[in-house]
Amino acid sequence: MIRFIISFSLLFYSLSIFGQTSHKLLRSGDKNYQSQDYASAEESYRKSLEKEKSHKGKYNLGNTVYSQDRHEEAIQYYEEATSLAKNDDEKSNAFYNLGNAQFKNQLLEESIESYKQSLRLDPSDADARKNLFLAKMAKLQQQQQEQEQQQNDQQQNDENQDQQEQEDQQENQQQQENQDQPQQQGEENPIENDPKEEQTQQEQKLSKEDAERLLQIIENEEKKVQEKLKKVSGKRNKPEKDW
Repeated sequence: MIRFIISFSLLFYSLSIFGQTSHKLLRSGDKNYQSQDYASAEESYRKSLEKEKSHKGKYNLGNTVYSQDRHEEAIQYYEEATSLAKNDDEKSNAFYNLGNAQFKNQLLEESIESYKQSLRLDPSDADARKNLFLAKMAKLQQQQQEQEQQQNDQQQNDENQDQQEQEDQQENQQQQENQDQPQQQGEENPIENDPKEEQTQQEQKLSKEDAERLLQIIENEEKKVQEKLKKVSGKRNKPEKDW
């Protein structure tokens, strides 16, 4: 809930024509604001401020743009109203409405400080105390949501990192298998691709032929020896007579 200041005219005053015009514009703005014609009220307050920079003009212009959901713009006018206030009551109301605008604009920490300022100036203000409590609760809820979001983000990052490590491991394993495959194929038939081994086989083959040839020679010589032995045994000497 925002608070509104109505610009009542005084019975006795001595103002210049310049001042009277500014005051009339404030009264016109108040009338339009109360009838919820916020566009016309805003126009009157702006014209009044062009003629005289006043606390009431800034404060009620802030209320008008606030009612049109232009909370960020309202913050500016309430801040200017706090600096133009002439007493604690005006300043307390300005800080109170400033806290409302900041709260609507999700500036929770700033709204808490504005409500505190309002209570310092008017400790009996129950509305300011209530809104201060609500702002603190909203701030606590915001912090909890931010903490949960950070935890969710961290968990998601960890899961993405684990998945990436698994993919890298599978890729490295596949690369290793691709590197080992040609070596295994080369080891299956090493004799066919080794010229030294072919030479060794050729040498072994020649040695076997030589051995067979040598064996054949030995067998032939053996036959010759046997034949000679037969011929010798066939020629027997005649026995001498036993006279």
